[in-house]
Amino acid sequence: MNRLLSRILDAHGGVDRWRDYEKVEATIVAGGGFYPLKGMIQAATPCRLTAWLPWDPLHRAYFDGEALWTYFTTPFLLAMDGVHVEEVEPWREGAEMWHLLRAQFPGSIETHGIIQEFFFDTDLHLRRHDYSVNIAGGFPAAQLTSDYIVADGIHFPSKRRAYTRGPDRRPNMEMLMVSMDISEVRFERAQVPSREEAVVSLTH
Repeated sequence: MNRLLSRILDAHGGVDRWRDYEKVEATIVAGGGFYPLKGMIQAATPCRLTAWLPWDPLHRAYFDGEALWTYFTTPFLLAMDGVHVEEVEPWREGAEMWHLLRAQFPGSIETHGIIQEFFFDTDLHLRRHDYSVNIAGGFPAAQLTSDYIVADGIHFPSKRRAYTRGPDRRPNMEMLMVSMDISEVRFERAQVPSREEAVVSLTH
């Protein structure tokens, strides 16, 4: 595994802890200009979401499933089989230098796009996520992340703001496409069958 990615995963709660969880529940408030472009009115009221963490083909049916799966599993999805990750030249953001990981995803993983970039600050927190939104014509996006929270030992940003990305690789702050505020997050461990259940399973 890439050395920087290993450190980043540890900073987000650790792979061993992550593998114990089966699904996540959270309250989501979403907005931005993307949904009206697709002919949908996005209510500002909070919605309760449950997502299973292993990839499921049903996620392909709608944008929110694919996007939220990506967000809740970052950075751990970078350690999935078939994902190629490389550390590239750091990104200067004001006076800060951010680590930059470029990931290439296999076709078996349905996510924003094949090539995505993840920016981490000196604390190894995700600060930005760049991708092309293939489900909406492939427009380039820069998603800014902030307000880290910890839920059941897993660390992740609770605020996400996705903007269109200009040719200078900078987000166009006047073009907010998607906003998401995440709260009341709870990860749930996979259910381990009891000895009696295992015996029944083996005998049927």
